[in-house]
Amino acid sequence: MEGSKKNQTFKETNKDKELVYKSKHFLLELYRCDHEKLNDESFLRCLLNKAAKLANAKVLNLISNKFEPQGVTAIALLAESHLSIHTWPEARYSAVDIFTCGQNMKPDLSCKYLIESLMAEEHLLRVINRNPPLNMHNHKRIIN
Repeated sequence: MEGSKKNQTFKETNKDKELVYKSKHFLLELYRCDHEKLNDESFLRCLLNKAAKLANAKVLNLISNKFEPQGVTAIALLAESHLSIHTWPEARYSAVDIFTCGQNMKPDLSCKYLIESLMAEEHLLRVINRNPPLNMHNHKRIIN
């Protein structure tokens, strides 16, 4: 049974237009990581800070929370978007989210650094190309 077109949630873009992807959203899953590193809040804060810098991003703020009995969530607010990590040391697993906007961003370098630093034996990376309106890229934001 086909639903009413009026109620559709998704809208197709004009296929004739060439899409310009200037924003990338990386979803990185890390498996069989060093469980001690995954539970070290201070280490993870430093890790996110360096990962953001490797991506050519400017860190505006960094917040984190250590859970009991284990696990950490840390989020770096970037001038160019965000970088976050959620850890489950008991499973030696971590989920990372890197969203960057701008042509000079290098989130792939951040991913490589995180994989190596957390000693992940296996990883899965998904990349989503974001396509914000072109006029968004012409506006500059002033960051204090």
